[in-house]
Amino acid sequence: MLQQLKTEEHLSPEVAQAFLEGLPMHVREALEANARDINYPVWAVVEMAISGYLNEDALSFRDLNPAERKKASQLIEESC
Repeated sequence: MLQQLKTEEHLSPEVAQAFLEGLPMHVREALEANARDINYPVWAVVEMAISGYLNEDALSFRDLNPAERKKASQLIEESC
C-alpha cells in the first residue's frame, strides 16, 4: 500500500495524514493550525517542516539539494 502512496517530488496527502496520525496530539494540532493560518494544505506544511529541518533554505522536497541532505545527515549522525 505504501508503494501506491509514494510521490516523486512532494509528500502525498495520504502519507502526510498517516504521519500526522503518528504524532503527539499537540504537535499534530500545531501543524494543522499552522496550515489553516497560512491557508496551505496540511501535507504542504508537513513537507515544509521536514524540508526546513534538513535544509533551512528549502521550502519543499523539490528544493532539497542532495549535497545538503548528505551534509544534514552527517550532522544528525554526529549529534547522536
